[in-house]
Amino acid sequence: MPQTVLLAEDDRAIRHALERALTLEGYQVTAVADGVEALAQAHRTPPDVLLLDVMMPGIDGLQVCRVLRAEGDRTPILMLTALVETADRIAGLDAGADDYVVKPFDVEEVFARLRALLRRTSPVPANGVPGPSGASADVLREGPQSSPFSSSDKQISAAGLRMDLQARRVWRAERELELTRTEFELLELLVRNAGIVLDHSTIYDRIWGYDFGPGSKNLAVYVGYLRRKLDEPGAPQLIHTVRGVGYVLRED
Repeated sequence: MPQTVLLAEDDRAIRHALERALTLEGYQVTAVADGVEALAQAHRTPPDVLLLDVMMPGIDGLQVCRVLRAEGDRTPILMLTALVETADRIAGLDAGADDYVVKPFDVEEVFARLRALLRRTSPVPANGVPGPSGASADVLREGPQSSPFSSSDKQISAAGLRMDLQARRVWRAERELELTRTEFELLELLVRNAGIVLDHSTIYDRIWGYDFGPGSKNLAVYVGYLRRKLDEPGAPQLIHTVRGVGYVLRED
């Protein structure tokens, strides 16, 4: 069965072009022109993934995100936005979006981001998913034996953080954090590899399934937003930047 995409874009030319491109790529596409139609269609026939324009008349893409997330709908959402400021991107993540593409965009980038979102929500085969450089996903997720974290089948912990993987909940000490899907998966990767510096390309490949290149700000935006949720006054910072390399989770 083809995977289903609900596309909401008020610009007719962009909507028709994307609908045609996605259909040719093998997706089953439902295209609507505004947020009201998007919500109605999502309630009527839930898609595998949503592709939402931010700026739409009436109910915009951010409001669609908020409504669906408030209803407990965890369908992956990719935002299309002409807004390039970091604060605007953060607003989309805060509303519950999983990823974003900035206009004008290359349709191949849209395809890559959709594939990455759909892979992350697909069942994992019993033998695991191939990871970077052909390694199994578990090698990267588990990290070397010296990695300073504890784990079980259901929970992992490091640097004062505790993650319930089945319930998708996370706490710093006694404070529970509200994370989006991508934030949770990024934090899980860092916790599983606590004390180990992960380079940018490894993180992109593991979380998004695609390295968007040195010019991409995507990872920096997510790390910044995750820090805002993790950090506490007077407490050590947990996610550290290793300039020119990547990021590491440790409690100094």
